Amino acid sequence: MSDHTILIADDHPLVRGALREAVSSILSSVSVIEAGSFDELVAAFKGDADIDLVLLDLTMPGVQGFSGLLFLRASHPEAPVAVVSGNEDRTVIRRCIELGASGYLPKSLDPHAMKAAIKAVLDGSVFTPDDVDLTETPDPETSDMVRRLATLTPQQVRVLMMLSTGLLNKQIAYELSVSEATVKAHVSAILQKLDVDSRTQAVIAASKIAAGQWTGVSQSAS
Repeated sequence: MSDHTILIADDHPLVRGALREAVSSILSSVSVIEAGSFDELVAAFKGDADIDLVLLDLTMPGVQGFSGLLFLRASHPEAPVAVVSGNEDRTVIRRCIELGASGYLPKSLDPHAMKAAIKAVLDGSVFTPDDVDLTETPDPETSDMVRRLATLTPQQVRVLMMLSTGLLNKQIAYELSVSEATVKAHVSAILQKLDVDSRTQAVIAASKIAAGQWTGVSQSAS
């Protein structure tokens, strides 16, 4: 029986291989699960819910921007998630931590540094590059949107992801194997939670969220 179960979610086999090697070198007994898409990520949790750490790429099939992280934090809050990404934008890194990531590991880290970063997260620390200032106070609008996003249920996150790709309610219902009425209820809840007035504004909000652009997302009348 393995002492640890690590889920590596990235659509590039070479990246998954490198991360698998890094994990195997620092843990004497480990089971590694690989996922190359959002659907495979969801399936992995159904097969083995006792996952000690997820190493998550921000960009892979079925995931836009922060949506994969949002879904995992909503559906499996007990599983630590460390983002492993080629995006080194400091604002994006801070947003990921604000949204509940246990670490942000740039793909540019050398093998030794990557191993140390993974070990730090497994030991309970929050890892980010040294030059990222997590004490920087976010603007009020950003804080408000982070708070609102955190209230979405896993299914609402999935619906929001699908809205942002332009799918109609009928298509979303088919993809999620639910009724159109259920999708409409989810959309209404999303509009209320994000404080926007229309489906179009929700899509705009979703696209800004995906790009890490927060200004103007909230459409509050106040």
